[in-house]
Amino acid sequence: MGQALVRIDDMMAVKADLAARIAAIDVRAPYSRPCDIATEIDAIRVIAHTNGLNPAVTVAHFLDSALSRGEHGALMHGWLSILRDAVGCERQDVQACHAFAAACSVRLAG
Repeated sequence: MGQALVRIDDMMAVKADLAARIAAIDVRAPYSRPCDIATEIDAIRVIAHTNGLNPAVTVAHFLDSALSRGEHGALMHGWLSILRDAVGCERQDVQACHAFAAACSVRLAG
């Protein structure tokens, strides 16, 4: 039981770190270049992947596509909101990834 609590504490720390990173990007997004944001999103993607936060990995890929299309500034707020939700998601299964992918697809097409 002690080992399970350590894993829960570790995951809470990872999620808190990612939430802080996302909040920092959100504050800087209106003044940042897309390539700078992309670097930070990639770091979030790597951390999420390493820790099994699959929906966050999915959203990070979509966010990267949006940045590649030239989205930046205030438009990033909505993307970062989806990423924040994905980091906080308790489900890590394929269906959760599909749900977040669908939300991103709607945003990307809109």
